[in-house]
Amino acid sequence: MNDTSVSYIAQLLAERTGQRLSESRLWRINTALSGIFRERGIANLDQLVTLLDNPAEVLLARKVVEALLNNETYFFRDPAYFDLLSGHVLPRLAEKQEGRKRLSIWSAGCSTGQEVFSLAMLFAEQASLWADWTIEILGTDISCQAIETARRGAYSQFEIQRGLSVNRMLLFFEDRGSNWRTSDDMSRMVHFRQHNILDLPPSGAPFDLILCRNVLLYFDDEVRQRAFNRIADAIHGNGWLMLGAGETVVGQTDLFRPEAGANGLFRPLIARNASCENALTDYPKQNIVSI
Repeated sequence: MNDTSVSYIAQLLAERTGQRLSESRLWRINTALSGIFRERGIANLDQLVTLLDNPAEVLLARKVVEALLNNETYFFRDPAYFDLLSGHVLPRLAEKQEGRKRLSIWSAGCSTGQEVFSLAMLFAEQASLWADWTIEILGTDISCQAIETARRGAYSQFEIQRGLSVNRMLLFFEDRGSNWRTSDDMSRMVHFRQHNILDLPPSGAPFDLILCRNVLLYFDDEVRQRAFNRIADAIHGNGWLMLGAGETVVGQTDLFRPEAGANGLFRPLIARNASCENALTDYPKQNIVSI
């Protein structure tokens, strides 16, 4: 691959998503874009960049960015984290919000929806505790294709078996022959929206719990700090933030602190302004655009 072409693609990804194309991700460029090569009748990245240099190729640029995004996910990914939510976070949220009986949760970077539906299953499995509560789970992702998949709530046999026990599969999904579809009870709890975490927080804030797992890994230090600012303006003062196994706030931001004895959980240090419409006027988008 020509270095100039790689730099062009890296810049396109950064401008549209904030993500950096690190050395460790270069190997998958040709594989990720192979479908576009076939569709456009081209053989390599240099020819693709020539096409992208045409300002009229807006749709092609969008397809390239979509193809480069990592949408790897599965149900109950990292089970210990969901055990932590079920045994530590949700019971404490139930105590704190007993008066209003309402919880608002945001899964940022939800990909094709498995994390969101895994959360919904936790609530369904504690039905007696949450019987008269309003539970709202929002899943967002920058990928339009991923969000369309999540909204359908339909998964292949391969996808449904990744992370799900047979018991959960039969309890919460319906066999439709060609796929497995989420039950109505779960679907009523969730909704999905295309959203860039670097944009103003989505409606529903402040959230009692925010999951942003394996998203910040793809940002450089400056963009990661902007993401933390967005999250801080979207979280309730008594809320929890859950990051991925390889992510932390330590040495990254002074807006959150680790939750003692709970790996992957963090608490906001300062209650930020709950009005998200006016949040972060000192952190403009700086050319990050929705794809």
